[in-house]
Amino acid sequence: MGKNITNWRTRLSLPIQMTALMGSLFFGLILSNFTPATAQTAEPMRDSATVIMYHRFGEGRYPSTNISMEMFEEHLALLTNGDYTILPLPKIVETLKSGQLLPDRTVGISIDDAYLSVYENAWPLLKEANLPFTIFVATSPVDRNLSGYMSWDQLRELKAAGVTVGSQTHTHPHMHTLSVERVREEIDASNQIFLNELGERPQLFAYPYGEYSRFVIDSIKDAGFIAAFGQNSGIMHADDDFFELPRFAFNENYGALSRLELAINGLPLKIKELTPDDMVLKDNPPIYGFTLDEEMSPVSQLRCFASNHGKLEVSLLGLRAEIRLPGPLPSPRGRINCTMPAGKERWRWYGRQFLTP
Repeated sequence: MGKNITNWRTRLSLPIQMTALMGSLFFGLILSNFTPATAQTAEPMRDSATVIMYHRFGEGRYPSTNISMEMFEEHLALLTNGDYTILPLPKIVETLKSGQLLPDRTVGISIDDAYLSVYENAWPLLKEANLPFTIFVATSPVDRNLSGYMSWDQLRELKAAGVTVGSQTHTHPHMHTLSVERVREEIDASNQIFLNELGERPQLFAYPYGEYSRFVIDSIKDAGFIAAFGQNSGIMHADDDFFELPRFAFNENYGALSRLELAINGLPLKIKELTPDDMVLKDNPPIYGFTLDEEMSPVSQLRCFASNHGKLEVSLLGLRAEIRLPGPLPSPRGRINCTMPAGKERWRWYGRQFLTP
């Protein structure tokens, strides 16, 4: 199964070039406008962490959700080179929620959907590398023994080995399209199955497709989860809404090692007073804006980019940023990502996904 993981460190002896983004136009646009700020002394502890996510491993028929084993082994080599602290997601969430700090460059690993390739291809490498991770599971495919998905016995094996199991509902629906009652039924059904099969209900939740609305968030809170993750890119931090936490997704098209390095060296772009604050848009294009936290600088180097539009014009009034798109975001979803240099070739990032009418 690919190359021997004992050779990871030697295989990464050459430096990773940040501009070698291997076809990722969006990251190319960001880097073309990236001017490093004055370097500052690195802090040993921070109130933030990067969470990365995967779906399938070595399933080339599904490039939009798959990462090749060669790419994945390169990712593991970078993650285990000594520069990063890999912690379980529950530990990251609990530490930040309690107001404590984490080591600089802390990373959490998550995997969605419990495909069989997780067990057959990724799990042996993650286990040998001693890397903790969370697997988010929709209970229906597993309960129905669908081909291509893990079994409950396999999930019990992972859980017994220390892997965190999180929830992704029962049938993996587009949650924002459901009624409040149906959302609650999805959560209740999956929680009962988790209790029956694994002996406990998950504390962490991942929104299917990264989609949610205000009433979906309220339902997740009411169900007793302590945090929920989307699929919008960014770096989570202590002042975040813990039910709208970001993750960087990786697949064959967006799996370059340089992109991973950008993500796991990232810092949060802290904002407040976001408009619109609901992922489900009433108007497209949205009238988008936010206020930067006082510690964010240099404000003049804030850059924003949108799906189908590239770099956007940003109007600044003090710490308030207003962004107007030249046209609508694509259907059924679009993204706006904003970045700011943080010095020493690191950068701050805030990403938002929108569901378009």
